[in-house]
Amino acid sequence: MPHATPDRDGDHPTPPAPARTSATFAARSVRPALGTLATRAGSPTSATPAARAGRRILGILATRAVRPTLGTPATRAGNPTSGAFATQSVRPALGTPAARSVRPIVGTLATPADNPTYGTPATGAISPTPATFAARSVRPALGTLATRAGNPTPATFAARSVRPALGTLATRAGDPTPAAPAARAGRRILGILALTLTFGLATATGLCLPPPPAYAATTSPSRGTPARAAAKDPSATVVAQQDHQTTQGLDQAHVALIGVPGLEWSDLDPSRTPNLWSLLSQGASASLSTRAVPPPDRGITCPTAGWLTVSAGQRAGTAGKGCLQPPTPQLTGEAAKIPNWPALTAYQSETGFDAQLGTLGQLVTDNGGKVAAIGPGAALAGADKSGNIAKYAPTLDAAGDLTPYNLIIMEAADLATAWTAQPLDEYGVPTPLPAAVRQAAATKADQQIGALIAKLPPNTTILVSGISDVSPIAHLHVAIAKGPSPSGRPYDHGYLTATSTRQDALVTITDLTATAIQLLGLPAPRQVVGRPWQPNGPSAATPAETVAELADGDLASQVLREVRGPFFAVLVTVQLLFYAFAALALRRRRNTAPPTPPGAKPPATNLPPTEIPSTAPSSAEHPSTQPQPQPVERPSTERPSTEPSSTAQTGPPALVSSDGDFANTSKLLKSVQIVAVISGAIPVSTFLAQLVPWWTLPVPMLSVIVTIVAIAGLLTALAFAGPWRAHVLGPLTVVAAVTSLALLIDVMSGSKLQVNAVTGYEPVTGGRFYGFSNIAFAVYATGTILGLAGVAQWLLSRGVSRVVVVAACALYGGLAVFADGWPSWGADFGGVPAFVIGLAVFLILLSGKRVSLLRLLLVGLMGAVLVGALSVFDWLRPDSQRTHLGNFVQQIIDGQAWTVVGRKFSAMIGVTVGNWSLTLLSLVALAFLFLILDRPSRWGASALGQAYRLAPTLRAGLFGALTCAFVGFLMNDSGIAIPAMALTVAVPLTLAACVRALQLTTVPGD
Repeated sequence: MPHATPDRDGDHPTPPAPARTSATFAARSVRPALGTLATRAGSPTSATPAARAGRRILGILATRAVRPTLGTPATRAGNPTSGAFATQSVRPALGTPAARSVRPIVGTLATPADNPTYGTPATGAISPTPATFAARSVRPALGTLATRAGNPTPATFAARSVRPALGTLATRAGDPTPAAPAARAGRRILGILALTLTFGLATATGLCLPPPPAYAATTSPSRGTPARAAAKDPSATVVAQQDHQTTQGLDQAHVALIGVPGLEWSDLDPSRTPNLWSLLSQGASASLSTRAVPPPDRGITCPTAGWLTVSAGQRAGTAGKGCLQPPTPQLTGEAAKIPNWPALTAYQSETGFDAQLGTLGQLVTDNGGKVAAIGPGAALAGADKSGNIAKYAPTLDAAGDLTPYNLIIMEAADLATAWTAQPLDEYGVPTPLPAAVRQAAATKADQQIGALIAKLPPNTTILVSGISDVSPIAHLHVAIAKGPSPSGRPYDHGYLTATSTRQDALVTITDLTATAIQLLGLPAPRQVVGRPWQPNGPSAATPAETVAELADGDLASQVLREVRGPFFAVLVTVQLLFYAFAALALRRRRNTAPPTPPGAKPPATNLPPTEIPSTAPSSAEHPSTQPQPQPVERPSTERPSTEPSSTAQTGPPALVSSDGDFANTSKLLKSVQIVAVISGAIPVSTFLAQLVPWWTLPVPMLSVIVTIVAIAGLLTALAFAGPWRAHVLGPLTVVAAVTSLALLIDVMSGSKLQVNAVTGYEPVTGGRFYGFSNIAFAVYATGTILGLAGVAQWLLSRGVSRVVVVAACALYGGLAVFADGWPSWGADFGGVPAFVIGLAVFLILLSGKRVSLLRLLLVGLMGAVLVGALSVFDWLRPDSQRTHLGNFVQQIIDGQAWTVVGRKFSAMIGVTVGNWSLTLLSLVALAFLFLILDRPSRWGASALGQAYRLAPTLRAGLFGALTCAFVGFLMNDSGIAIPAMALTVAVPLTLAACVRALQLTTVPGD
């Protein structure tokens, strides 16, 4: 758990309160998305009720509603001619006191009082002019009880405020006797409802709104800096005091950021790179994902793009084909200017990330710090937003004394220089470096690092990173930190981590920017998306073992890149062939089967008593009608038979084709059932395969396929091992339950199985590092709904009340949805609404009700509100702990949501249109389900219809899973990959159930 930076608001003096006759009023702004809580109070010494401006008899307080989606303070108080007002940002989730004291004697709200230990200044006193209102309250739907005034009896309470995220009691007023209902305001349920309603409104309209005014933006207290007031006069004092103290902190802070483009763990050696080896043995280390904006047709990070990403704290890149070298700065004395800087800045708006170049250098210089850059790439990272840098040296020898500088950036470009000398490939990217050339370049870079360390001031924190790739294939790179960390702990020998990845020994390039900023004690702007590096406990015992482990992680990523494409090609091909084989087995006649001899008795079945169907028609075959209770799952007292003398002992005859092939004895059907179960177990086996280091085996492609098939075989053996194999949904339930539970446990324990899995996420790409990936969500949600269908069938067959069954399924389903969306576990924004809708369709059908359009709309709204509540809760946490759910709320507030939505929509269209194999697989799977299984088989009966008749809950589960897959397709950037993987689980397992239904189905005699 990363150590949070302590709040240092108390280190700053409180700005003077405005004069009592002033028209300036203080306002406390609680995150614009929740609305601004603007509480006004009269003079605390006045005996006149504060409700003078309203009705005197009722003592009414004035409330002004704030539009929660505007994210701007919407209340103004005081003299109508005065537009002066002050805002102070309060983050409720950080524990900022929100209590308001009330003078119960006169029923007047007093000035809000804060805990002085937090150093947050209380709002100024206000002159009780007739235009003064007693209180302003945000709509109760935002989680805040409106301030109430009136008869100042002991039962009167003035205000109750509920912290939306924690549901805590923030305001207690009135008579403190037990009669005062103050405790009711602190119930957590009110806080949760407040959050859901808030984000439901904010999400609906927030995307279309402009960004808030500049005065609404505040500095995040979680970064260790105080919030700034927005009042005109006090703000200047606050800013000046903060700038003065920041300058004092910068005088003592020194950070050396050393970028070595292309440096990999395999480059480190105790003899060739002794300085790097020493840093590794004394400091913390991790693999670095350098994903930035790649050049066209190449998924790599060029050196220039890497340095620009450090400058902006967001993915950046350059226009044009190939990898451009960093431009040489134009020197003017010690200062320098980056040529073509406006063009570099303008291009970032076309990348979809809208990186703001110069963020790092501008922040340091604005706070009185000094930046020194050594090398062209370092100048890109250290330049301000105008492309200027005050201290630039082309080489370390020309840098002179580095003691006065707070941020020292050096480029050790030996690997990149050697790489650019290589011939270019067809994409304009240099070919790989020969091993000998690479080793020599790494040695030179190590020598530069040693020379820089010798010139650094004492107590300088050293950050070494392989800024970019220097090969046509992307890699994980070196990240080493030595010295004091942002939390105050030293970077001792061990692994690094960051909340951006939540993985041991894995950080990102944008984290490098955030780390440098926090080490300097500066507030990180919102456009910096990374999180600081933090020490995370011990690593391997020796540096050699640490290097071996981190190099193994890069090897796994490289092998994954090589096998992922072929694996999906094999998966799609095998699935298509299997569907064709199963279709022939179910629909075509076999001329080679011997006919039944005249007068011979058909073989008897071993139909389980609980699955002998009634001859009454099943409502599962007529979805338009209201389902009626069926005796399908209970022992029947009458068994139709063709020959009572024989079947009375051995059971009824099975369905038989005209060529004499019995469904219950067909070896072809048995083989189809076994292969179907194996196929349905393949998706979860791709994650369980990470328990075996298959990437270290000699032939990786063959190794991963053998490992996955072997695990799927073990799951199939489990599915047929117990008495459940005789039931229609027995094997389906086992495989689906293992799928749901395995991924649920994995995501609750850190998502280890999804890292470098062929259906998971790879750190090199950097799309996601924790929680549920889109493919994992599709597999997880489908397995959960089908597993619940199987369990529900088993419970109903044993006489359990349908109400109890529906409640039990809703309980586990709710846990599964919660795990999918909870920021600390699944952190899946688009999956929650899809999962909620799919689960609701399943539960509605399971309860015997019809799925109407109104119910679907209500359920969809419920899903949107739920994911909104989770997102707002995540947004209320400190910036360093937020996931992309909370970041999206902030993007809505900042007016940047359309950029994110547009990028993800483009990705969804690109995956759907470009990945024709998964699109074909989805279409074939649906055609097989509804054109093969749902039509008469060679035995004359519809396989799917027979399965519905014997196990009605299958219909509810199948329709719920398909609905979830379709909605997930619309809401996630993986596009067709979600329904493709969902169908890879659902259709084969449904086929296995249909085969078993054909084996168990009986027909009445002629």
